[in-house]
Amino acid sequence: MLLYRFLILSIVVLLTSSGISNAAPKKKTDVPPAAEAPVATLQPLVKEPVLLGEKTILTISTGVFSFTPRERARAISERLDRVSHDRLLPVDKVVVVEAETTSDIVLHDRVLMTVTEADAKAADKSRQALAQEHADTIRSALTTFRSERSVKNLLIDLAQALGVTLVLVLLLLGIRRAFPWLQSRITAWKGTYIRTLRFQSIELLHEDQMVALLLSAARFVRLVLVLGLLYLSIPLVLSFFPMTEGVAARLLGYIEAPVVKIWHGVTTYLPNVFFILVITICTWYVIRFSRFLFHEVEKQNISLPGFYPDWAMPSFKITRFLIIAFAVVVAFPYLPGSDSPAFKGVSVFLGVLFSLGSSSAIANVVAGVILTYMRAFSVGDRVKIADTMGDVIEKTLLVTRVRTSKNADITIPNSMVLGSHIINYSSSAQLILHTTVTIGYDVPWRQVHELLIAAARATDRIVVDPKPFVLQTALNDFSVSYELNAYTDAPSSMASVYSALHQNIQDRFNEAGVEIMSPHYSTLRDGNMTTIPVDYLPSGYQPPAIRVTNVTS
Repeated sequence: MLLYRFLILSIVVLLTSSGISNAAPKKKTDVPPAAEAPVATLQPLVKEPVLLGEKTILTISTGVFSFTPRERARAISERLDRVSHDRLLPVDKVVVVEAETTSDIVLHDRVLMTVTEADAKAADKSRQALAQEHADTIRSALTTFRSERSVKNLLIDLAQALGVTLVLVLLLLGIRRAFPWLQSRITAWKGTYIRTLRFQSIELLHEDQMVALLLSAARFVRLVLVLGLLYLSIPLVLSFFPMTEGVAARLLGYIEAPVVKIWHGVTTYLPNVFFILVITICTWYVIRFSRFLFHEVEKQNISLPGFYPDWAMPSFKITRFLIIAFAVVVAFPYLPGSDSPAFKGVSVFLGVLFSLGSSSAIANVVAGVILTYMRAFSVGDRVKIADTMGDVIEKTLLVTRVRTSKNADITIPNSMVLGSHIINYSSSAQLILHTTVTIGYDVPWRQVHELLIAAARATDRIVVDPKPFVLQTALNDFSVSYELNAYTDAPSSMASVYSALHQNIQDRFNEAGVEIMSPHYSTLRDGNMTTIPVDYLPSGYQPPAIRVTNVTS
């Protein structure tokens, strides 16, 4: 049977060797070497490991007959595993038996491995030398394997494992006692070493919150230490025993692999970090220079034709945004994971969400920018936007806030402000207040003018120059409409000035005995009282009665 296998192996080796070929001899041609067909490149050999226990002792890169290198390596590993557990087989009896075309590595009558000419060619050695090298390797591996699993070594491994376990228990007991003491010290440091964190008058973090935060951090550190000690001690204990050494290596690999990968990623990314740092520093200095420039424009130390000082800070904010956006675009390729499909997918998704969900916000921002450069109003101006009237208390890119005379704050989106008509009462130095009264035809218009102007001059916050004036705006059916116009330098006090002006008009007309017919008032003097208050009537006043006069034909 052994002779039959040797014959088959010899035939295969002879058929695959370089000395025998069925191809016809190459004919000489006149074609130059550069025009000949290219030589096929050799594929790299796949090395399959031969294992003894969990350790790789040698590799196989060629197959035999229909056996692939992987199947061959698995078969050799199984033979070595059976031999390693049979302590009746002496390891020093591993020898090489030479045949005509192969070299067998045998232990007594068991063939552990066959070395062929293909193996020798792949290793670039002679078959006999390669077989002897493999035999020595197998002999040494079997000796080590059995020695590690001897009773003496197992007892030593057990003692080491017990020592590590004892150290682990002591460390856990130390942690259990140390952390309650640390927690009590943190609580005792409240008000002494641990105080409320403030920035000027703003309380950033109360001392109770800081104590709670430190206690939570202590509990987290305790949990990390306990889990870390357990995770490190278990693989260490398993590594003492040959049977579980592979499990220990895998457990340590779960930590080693991500740590090595992270470290490799950090070291590889360091040049990008320096590049991003340079971009950040340059961006910071450019923003500082822009702020200085626009501050000087705002202070009017620098004047630009057609550029108003109140445009300086809004323009700086827009410029700062553009500078930061440009810096982000330049630094984006150097961010970690920027070229990964996941990063690109998330970026596209966030962009779509932003574009779909922020259309109104973008419209308000654009409207805010337009309103800034329109200079329609400023903070502190008395304005009327649509139906809202009050003082502007805040202007932002998104909204405008107006405080009404009733002390109510109204927030108006800038897109609505831009789409509405805006009345600015504070845009001129002096605002004209006007009010209309109707007086009967029986009162001379000159007297009405004098009374209205006297009422305006008696009102606080009505300026003397320019002078108040009266316009007769309509000749109604029963009365004449008089419009009083008076200048004021306090547009923000319009309501109180109007109220005082109306009071003075009533007083002046009542004192002069003139009835105000606003809006419409008519009566027959058949004994009815006049509309003038009693306090302004002379003593003994009697309402006029109806007079009847005979008319003769």
